[in-house]
Amino acid sequence: MHQDKESLPLTASENEGHDVSVGARLRIFRSRSRMTLKTLSGKTNLSESFLSQLERDRVNASIASLQRITRALGTTVADLFDQEDGAGIRLVRRAERQGLTFGILGQKFLLTPTPLQHLEVFIGQFEVGGSTGAEPYAHGDSDEMFVVLAGAFELQIGSERLALLEGDCVSYRSSLPHKAINVGAGRGEVMWIISPPSY
Repeated sequence: MHQDKESLPLTASENEGHDVSVGARLRIFRSRSRMTLKTLSGKTNLSESFLSQLERDRVNASIASLQRITRALGTTVADLFDQEDGAGIRLVRRAERQGLTFGILGQKFLLTPTPLQHLEVFIGQFEVGGSTGAEPYAHGDSDEMFVVLAGAFELQIGSERLALLEGDCVSYRSSLPHKAINVGAGRGEVMWIISPPSY
C-alpha cells in the first residue's frame, strides 16, 4: 500500500487564526459515509496506518492526498474548513481566520466562506522550504490566480517553473498540475483566487 510521501509529524506553528482539526473533520466525514479505514485505504491507495495517524492529527498530508481522501468520502478539501452558513455581509478578521495545516510546512486560510458560490480565495503561509506537497495537484477547470504577498516562491505549472517575488502574480487553469514552493530566506505568504470554486 502506498504511504503518503508528504506525511510529516505535526509541529506547533505561529498560526494567527484557529486551526481546523483536519483529522477530526475527516473522521466525521468517514463516519457519515460509514466507511472503514480499510475501505478508505483501498479507495485512496494510502495505508491504513497513515490514515489512522492523520485522523488523530499525528501527521500532515499533501493537498494531493487530501484530494484523494475527500473525493473518496464524497466531499471536498474546502469542506475541511469550518464554515458557517449565513447570508449578507460577513467580516473575517485576520485573527479569526480558519486555518488548515497541509503540505510541507504550510498552512492555508479560507477567506471566502459560504454562501459565496462563484469565488474562492485562500491565503497560504509557508515556512522556509515549505511547499504544497511533493506532488503537483490539479482541481476542476477553473480560472486560478496565484499572487505572492511576501517572500519568494517557485511556482510549477505543468512543465513550466516560474520564479516569483512579492507582488508577482500568475494566472492559469486549475486543471493544470501545479505546485508552490517557498524558496525565500524567510516565511512566505501567497494568495489563490479561484473562479468558479473547484478546490
